[in-house]
Amino acid sequence: MSTGFFTHPDCRSHDMGRGHPECPERLDAISDRLLVSGLDAALDHRDAPPVDLRDVELAHTHSYVVHLKDRLEQIAASGEPRAIDPDTIACAHTWRAVLRAAGAAVAATDAVIDGQIANAFCAVRPPGHHATRDEAMGFCFFNNVAIAARHALDACGLERVAIIDFDVHHGNGTEDIIAGDQRVLMASFFQHPLYPYSGAVPKGTNMVNVPVPPYTRGSEIRPILEQMWMPRLDEFRPQMIFISAGFDAHREDDLGQLGLVEADYEWITRRLKDLADRHAGGRIVSCLEGGYNLSALGRSVAAHLRVLAGV
Repeated sequence: MSTGFFTHPDCRSHDMGRGHPECPERLDAISDRLLVSGLDAALDHRDAPPVDLRDVELAHTHSYVVHLKDRLEQIAASGEPRAIDPDTIACAHTWRAVLRAAGAAVAATDAVIDGQIANAFCAVRPPGHHATRDEAMGFCFFNNVAIAARHALDACGLERVAIIDFDVHHGNGTEDIIAGDQRVLMASFFQHPLYPYSGAVPKGTNMVNVPVPPYTRGSEIRPILEQMWMPRLDEFRPQMIFISAGFDAHREDDLGQLGLVEADYEWITRRLKDLADRHAGGRIVSCLEGGYNLSALGRSVAAHLRVLAGV
């Protein structure tokens, strides 16, 4: 079976303004790199549908979903961009992009569980892992991975799923949503201290948080993950793995100060693929989070996908 690649042009239309690091060109950098590398031809390309808001409410409160929908539809009608928080700006096209980003994660989950594809990568924006149950923040509106994970559990009948987050920033929104849900084990590493200045003390026993100091290199992170992630994940035996794939821990990315390179993302992906093969029938859904140096982002996603696709 093939690796699904879920995206949609609406994800490029969300624009937070000139100079904002979370820009439409991020998706162009990924597409260009896949074409140049030849990986594009090895992927099963699929359009991301809009998400069903009933799925969104598996992870977010009803009041938050209604409020955000109303606010983003008002912005769409006015055509005037507005700040949701100091870092997060909505434009006239943001609501459509938000629906497609979460929709990609859910559609990829269904396709993998149904056996249509082996695994999937969602090249979407806006990202999601800072969105809490009832708050948009940190470039994020809906928490794409948390929505997909809860969909796998509550709609598809799985009993245990893992969420892996290797973004340079702590996935505080995902932790807020799934803390205490013993059906989910979340394992992450992140630079600390760094925005959003959380994660050093986990919110629940179903968390494996690994804060690392600035300038930590990939060669130092690998043994830490072997010691802290892998035993818990093997003991948990997830039936599906969801990845918040942030590539801003790359040494060329200015939004963090970690020292990973493409080979490190390849190594992490291979370890997760091995884990999925042992316990989850190979089922993985990976969703784009951070990664703001365009060249490093394209190269890192290609390394990630090369492992997922087995090419």
